[in-house]
Amino acid sequence: MRLVILGGGGFRVPLVHRALMGDGLVDELVLHDVDAARLARVREVLAGPPAPGSIVPRGTDNSGPRVSATTDLEEALQGADFVFSAIRVGGLAGRAIDEQVAHAHGVLGQETVGAGGIAYGLRTVPVAREIARKVALVAPEAWVINFTNPAGLVTEAMAEHLGDRVIGICDSPFGLCRRVERALGVENARFDYAGLNHLGWLQGVYLDDENLLPRLLDDPEALRSFEEGRLFGAEWLRALGVIPNEYLHYYYDTREAMGDDRGAFLLRQQKRFYDGEVDWETTRLEREATYMKQERDSLEGGGYEHVALKLMHAIANDERATLILNVRGGLSTLDSRAVVEVPCTVDKRGARPNPVSPLPDHAAGLVQTIKAIDRLVLEGTYPAALKAFGLHPLVDSTKTAKSLLDTYVDRHPELAYLR
Repeated sequence: MRLVILGGGGFRVPLVHRALMGDGLVDELVLHDVDAARLARVREVLAGPPAPGSIVPRGTDNSGPRVSATTDLEEALQGADFVFSAIRVGGLAGRAIDEQVAHAHGVLGQETVGAGGIAYGLRTVPVAREIARKVALVAPEAWVINFTNPAGLVTEAMAEHLGDRVIGICDSPFGLCRRVERALGVENARFDYAGLNHLGWLQGVYLDDENLLPRLLDDPEALRSFEEGRLFGAEWLRALGVIPNEYLHYYYDTREAMGDDRGAFLLRQQKRFYDGEVDWETTRLEREATYMKQERDSLEGGGYEHVALKLMHAIANDERATLILNVRGGLSTLDSRAVVEVPCTVDKRGARPNPVSPLPDHAAGLVQTIKAIDRLVLEGTYPAALKAFGLHPLVDSTKTAKSLLDTYVDRHPELAYLR
């Protein structure tokens, strides 16, 4: 099995490699990146000894798949069975600019939410489309698993050329469901979860036909035992009657979230790693310790690389699985082309959305608004981009919207196409 990682010089690639060690599904790992120096640095990490605490399944060796690297996209894609798209157009410097410009305008700067998310999407969509066209030409039988943010928007752009052979993933719903199971003291529950990437709500937790969510919402101590319960508070969760994805924090508590400057921090931190000043494992631990640090729990091995492996096994080995994924269709409030985040049945045919409960009005309205903004980003014109900024609920002024757009176009060379 040949797995290709686009964005193979990215900081999180060793996590994917670690997950593959001893798994046996992938025997060839190809790293592709436009930055040869970053590729070389990541290959150094992969070639070194396993980091302290690395877990390799019993009875297996720790050699992992053969690893190669290239800056030639077509060469990388030849013979691919699976392709991970994990690119970052503009790098962390671009993310830092997104945040700085937003903060200078007095609006939220988070990379997938609000002004920062629109700017990131505008410079990423053209590249994602070109990658999708290349995959369709060179490796038409490959399955593409998209990690690139904004994940729902980028997956929808790639689906224009790849159809249902591109699937978006995120570890955030997976983590929420695992934490809720622990709070309830149950296992193997069925989750009624729906929305968009970074904009979803858990509406039910079922064992057989019993919904355990009302019991959880009525238990303040249980709610305090996990991240989202502390982040949103018992009173607000009971008022909503659902448990939001952690990223709804940016919508429900915008004032408190305004100071997010994660991009600038990561840029400084990872520069030290890529410059060889500090090792990868030390950098990783510092990164994880500071992610949503005020409320964050550990995913205990449930990161996106593990979700991706479950997805790959289900498709490659026809091992039927249920996973929350970003796929087309599945929400009655949106058209069938819309990429949404819902539980899916996965097997050798790919991922198919399962039925979910209709979203409550407040959630459905927000989903429709944000999907309309996604579609404006996909249009890729200056007027559409201006509408995207001006209509976003976290940008409270059309004058501010125009200034944001013009500033981003001036600061990001990748947005020259909007001039």
